[in-house]
Amino acid sequence: MKKERPQKNTIVRIKDIALKAEVSTGTVDRVIHNRGRVAEDVKNRVLKIIKELNYEPNLMARMLGSKKEYHFAALFPDHNYDAFWTAPKSGIEKAEQDFKQYNVFVEQYVFNPQDVDDYVKKATELTRRKPDGILLSPIYYKETLPFFEKWKADNIPFVLFNTQIADFDPLSYIGQDSYQSGLLAAKLAHYGNPDACSMLIAHIDEKISNAQHLVKKEQGFRNYFAQNNLDHKYKILNVELTRSSQSNFIKSLDALIENTFDLKLIFVTTSQAYDIAKYLEQRHINHIKLIGYDLIPPNLHYLNNGAISFLINQNPKGQGYWGIYQLAEYLVFKKEVPIIKYLPLDVVTKENLNYFLDEKDQLFIEI
Repeated sequence: MKKERPQKNTIVRIKDIALKAEVSTGTVDRVIHNRGRVAEDVKNRVLKIIKELNYEPNLMARMLGSKKEYHFAALFPDHNYDAFWTAPKSGIEKAEQDFKQYNVFVEQYVFNPQDVDDYVKKATELTRRKPDGILLSPIYYKETLPFFEKWKADNIPFVLFNTQIADFDPLSYIGQDSYQSGLLAAKLAHYGNPDACSMLIAHIDEKISNAQHLVKKEQGFRNYFAQNNLDHKYKILNVELTRSSQSNFIKSLDALIENTFDLKLIFVTTSQAYDIAKYLEQRHINHIKLIGYDLIPPNLHYLNNGAISFLINQNPKGQGYWGIYQLAEYLVFKKEVPIIKYLPLDVVTKENLNYFLDEKDQLFIEI
């Protein structure tokens, strides 16, 4: 009987080798790169399977021996303004560390997310440097489009994370499906409020007119009720709030609650659900449920005390890591990468929070 061999175009992953050899991906990685301690019989078994599957360790060796350097640029908001961005920054730095052996270097261009001029300034700076590849979170839609045109003209591949803009054919998008996450939030809201009421979609510190991911979240939320013939039963409101003036922030919420007697739920489309939770706590309002995003410390505090009912985890560290990973796969290893890599929609509650706290700093990368 002939031994079956993979087709020429089949991409063999380290995971495939590990599964067949009945070892971890880390063990396969150590064998390929000849580092760390691996038992001789295990090493021989892995090498045999590498040969059977036509894996290309020689390509890896060539990359390790190459003197060519790859300079990537990462453009994302400053975590000092919003704690959410701490995790993508950590993921980017971990990816740079993992790929440093292949002469991959990542320069960070960090901007004030509340200042569009600073965003344009940093994007202009990195464009002048002509990096080999770019990773960015394009939170300002209109201002980003001219840069897309410039990068396409200069043949610089770019990967998007957190905010998806498909118009200019990025190399890849890493993140959640914003529309689906809006649908998910609406389903949670519906199950928690089976009786007719008003619900509020709150966009904080971002203008929805220039933020595509927020538009899609709101569309998904509204469409859930429309698709299930529930729009006659639930009134969906929306508001854009800014934290630059705390007094205005509070006044806006005061007016909304005073004028919406049957408000039972607030869906916060950004990572600042904790600000509304704090407001509700100070006003001794406990009949309004909250759904928000991201496992940042202030959100976790209010999830634990019950002020926030659900948090949707967007795996921001994974977004940063996978963005650099895709650029390295494409530019260093000359592989095709998926146009879209959606990350799971994790619903986090007080009851399952400990699991996510245990795992949130770990990355399960399928290679």
